[in-house]
This record gives sequence, structure tokens and C-alpha cells, in this order.
Amino acid sequence: PVRKKSRTFYNAEQLEELEKMFQEDHYPDSEKRREIAAVVGVTPQRIMVWFQNRRAKWRKLERLSVKGNKKCPTSSA
Repeated sequence: PVRKKSRTFYNAEQLEELEKMFQEDHYPDSEKRREIAAVVGVTPQRIMVWFQNRRAKWRKLERLSVKGNKKCPTSSA
């Protein structure tokens, strides 16, 4: 039977470090992921997943902000 990985919970310091790294680079390579993993204290695989999820959140926020900035066309009849 396939066992699902348990959820990784990050504390405030870890999240702060991850967010700082995300601001620098949205797509860290494997070497950079290993460095981040050593600093944060989790595996590089967990770092990769965190960045995947963070990019998805970032794209969603980008879409919402673009949609919010478009003005609704008003019909002048």
C-alpha cells in the first residue's frame, strides 16, 4: 500500500526565510534548494513542493489583481 507523506508544518522563522528566498528567485535550481533546505531544516523535496505551491498562489494572486484592475465596460445607451 502507498503511504501518503505527512504534512510539513513550518514555523514563522522558516516561512520568513522561504518567503525571502521566493522574492529573490521563483525557480531555485537543485543546488539552491539544497542550500535552502539546510537553512530551513527540511528536505530539498519539501522545498521543491513549497515553491511549487507558492508559485501557484502567486499566479492566482496575479490573475486576481489583473482581473481587478480591468474596468468594467459601461454601456451608454
